[in-house]
Amino acid sequence: MVTPKVGDVTKDLKNFQTLVRSTVKSEAYMYPVKGILYFLANRSLWKPLFSQLIPVICLSISVIAFMFFFTFVPQLAVLTLVNGPLAIFTTVFLTLSESSVIINFLAKSFLLHEALLDTFDGVLLLKKQSGLLKGVRELKVGHFNDPIAKLGKLAYSPFQRFSLEAFINYLLYLPLNLIPVVGVIVFIIAQGRSRGRVVHNRYFNLKQWDRIKQNHWLNERIFPYTIFGTLATLLEMIPCAGMFFSFTNTVGAALWAADIESQNSRTSEQSQGENIMQST
Repeated sequence: MVTPKVGDVTKDLKNFQTLVRSTVKSEAYMYPVKGILYFLANRSLWKPLFSQLIPVICLSISVIAFMFFFTFVPQLAVLTLVNGPLAIFTTVFLTLSESSVIINFLAKSFLLHEALLDTFDGVLLLKKQSGLLKGVRELKVGHFNDPIAKLGKLAYSPFQRFSLEAFINYLLYLPLNLIPVVGVIVFIIAQGRSRGRVVHNRYFNLKQWDRIKQNHWLNERIFPYTIFGTLATLLEMIPCAGMFFSFTNTVGAALWAADIESQNSRTSEQSQGENIMQST
């Protein structure tokens, strides 16, 4: 009876090691940082953000002020009974988290939908992946140094303005914040996993993958996407700067997609070369 259990444990450890190696190899944890650096280094990508900067800042300040004024004290009173001295920290985190969800819902539904889409597609153009946009988006003819200026009309709007599933998951996991430290960490990771599953929605749309193929891809790479999503979630929770990081996270996701395409191209070329060698 013991041997099969030992075998199962060994198998699980090997699977875990494989997941860790694939995560490290994917460098998913680096793409939020790469997104920040790439965004700052390419001024042409700033245009979509600047076009909505003032409305987003006003929205963020209004929501955060409202949440801290009306919900901070009641939540602090409840969490003090559970978390004791740590209540002040967990309440601040909880209030910021709630504010972040509200801001993201309002901003991405009414302000940033097209701006984030332009940012993702603009990065693909900068990374010489314009082939992904063929048949999906019109590209203006001419010598454009500005990738955003080169973007034309969309064949159809691909981005979901707001994920009801993600919002429901947020509400379901919200009580975890009542558990000191560990509950907050689990809550962040849970939100990161949910966030990670949507960061490449645009990429999947460009690849014309159906839901089954998307889920298969995501389930095989659950660790990398969860890490990316967790880091993205933490960045977007920073007061007033959350929308800036929404853009840099979009840039990071686009860089990741471009690298996947480049790797696929290299693998395809190597396979073709090997086939030619074998045929000769």
